Amino acid sequence: MLSIPSTRSSPQDVLRLKKAFFIVLSFVAILWTIEIVKFFTDINIFILGVHPQELSGLIGVIAAPLVHASFEHLISNTPALLILGTALIYGYPRSCWIVLAAVWLAAEFGVWVTARPVYHFGASGLTYGAMAFVFVIGLLRRDRLAITLSLLVFFLYGTMIWGIFPHQAGVSFETHLWGAALGALCALFFRKYDPTPSLKHYAWENEDEETEDPFIGDAWNKIDDNQEENEKPE
Repeated sequence: MLSIPSTRSSPQDVLRLKKAFFIVLSFVAILWTIEIVKFFTDINIFILGVHPQELSGLIGVIAAPLVHASFEHLISNTPALLILGTALIYGYPRSCWIVLAAVWLAAEFGVWVTARPVYHFGASGLTYGAMAFVFVIGLLRRDRLAITLSLLVFFLYGTMIWGIFPHQAGVSFETHLWGAALGALCALFFRKYDPTPSLKHYAWENEDEETEDPFIGDAWNKIDDNQEENEKPE
């Protein structure tokens, strides 16, 4: 009987994917709630951004990713957060929290040390960190899941790389640069932190070459035996 490998994901994989998406969706909901409150109350929360080389600007190391300039700014970040964040948490459930903490805190601190003396805010540093981590770790690990996620990130968001260069006024390329750099470094240091997914094996991979053919039975074996007998020297 012929056996065909199933392409369906296991229930555990589907559950893990849904859990990862729900976590990221909850974070995005918080960002939207903050933006809505800011819109209706007209509270100036931009001071929660990173302001380089000023002690008061250090609060942005923690708060800056939660604040956005406008709904348009948040809308531009939302799809990338959902897709890249889900890929990060789904593919690397052990190292993802270390990566997110490093990108959130270390990248924002790097902005405070090196960036232009204006307020820097927004969650784009997280998206760049997740993008760089998922892409680079796929090149380093080369297991099936890592390569799949790496290619997905490359084809969907490969053009984000141009955001690390100063090309548009009002855009914090420093945040993008530090986020991407921290994500790539984390990929290097934590490439073995998550276990390699076990390969799926199918029945057809283990079949012996001498297995009876499902259509002609073992007749082909008998033909080979007769040929060997005829070829024996008299």
